[in-house]
Amino acid sequence: MSVVSLRLNEEEKRLFKTYSKHTGRSLSELFKSALAEKIEDELDYSTGIKALEDFEKDPKTYSIDDLIMELENDL
Repeated sequence: MSVVSLRLNEEEKRLFKTYSKHTGRSLSELFKSALAEKIEDELDYSTGIKALEDFEKDPKTYSIDDLIMELENDL
């Protein structure tokens, strides 16, 4: 397992350690989950922008009834 170091000022260190104690999670867990969430958010954003661009090129929509019928036909 590799180690990554971060430089924190005293205020950040105090805030993060206090939050770590409050949640009962290690700083490592908190940093990893925060970074993973950030990456996921950016991927979701990119996917959404791509979907919007695709829709703007061909603004075709479907009713819920059409969607149900299509799904039922796939069974």
